[in-house]
Amino acid sequence: MKIVVLAVVTTFVLDFLYTTVYLQSSSRGKIEQVYNSTANNYEIVILGSSRANNHFVAPMFEKHGLKTFNYGMSGGHLFEASLLLKLMVERKYSIKNVIIETDLNLSNEKRDFGVSSHYLPFLHVSNTIRDHFAAEADYNELYYLPFYRYVAFDSTIGFRAFYKTVINEPTSYLAHLGYYPLVNKKGNMKNDISALKPIQNKYYEEIKQICKANKINLIAVMTPMCTNTKGLDYFEKVNKIYPEIHNYENAVEGDQYFSSCGHMNDAGARLFTMRIIKDFFQKK
Repeated sequence: MKIVVLAVVTTFVLDFLYTTVYLQSSSRGKIEQVYNSTANNYEIVILGSSRANNHFVAPMFEKHGLKTFNYGMSGGHLFEASLLLKLMVERKYSIKNVIIETDLNLSNEKRDFGVSSHYLPFLHVSNTIRDHFAAEADYNELYYLPFYRYVAFDSTIGFRAFYKTVINEPTSYLAHLGYYPLVNKKGNMKNDISALKPIQNKYYEEIKQICKANKINLIAVMTPMCTNTKGLDYFEKVNKIYPEIHNYENAVEGDQYFSSCGHMNDAGARLFTMRIIKDFFQKK
């Protein structure tokens, strides 16, 4: 019996310790940075998956006098993007424009288990995060079992990440104002998205509602893919559901501008970013 009691007490103590450490961190990841910040002021906030993280060169916007940060996250879905925007609003961010990459991620309403796990240290201290996760199948275990979330997601928020947070080991996630450039090394230059079907996505709808309620100009875009992709009519299907989403699928062409079929390299990203700046932020 004493062993059981000791084990239970230990889980509560470890849960408290890990959570306390993550509550002090704001320099390792994008989610932690937002959660532990207040009242930032941006002309442009960029949200989305790796197709935002690798495609919008935030320093180029800054050179045009537009204070910008790229909060795109590799592997992220709209589940995570919507929650991040909720936290920004809750922390009184002043945001004039949100650029949201909405293309392949419109095809599902699931959370990405890796990216979303970075919200979990704050599950017990944030009603916003708790409510966002409330409908998830594993919510009860995550919320009610002490230290369970740190064990279940050990690879992202477990001991190694905890230790690196304690020693404040730097990461590359916040470099280049959040933009992550891809090198010219070629990956897979063939792709097939013909099985994907865009849906009326609840998390994109949340993002639209948040922007409308807070008078934020929302710019929703689909970003380029290589011409070898099968099923490119997917982007036309998106516009049948959401005509307001700007289709830039073919805005950059040529394999020399791609690191893989779904991700442009730095040269391609710079061409694309310049196009976005011209289309939306330069006076005609």
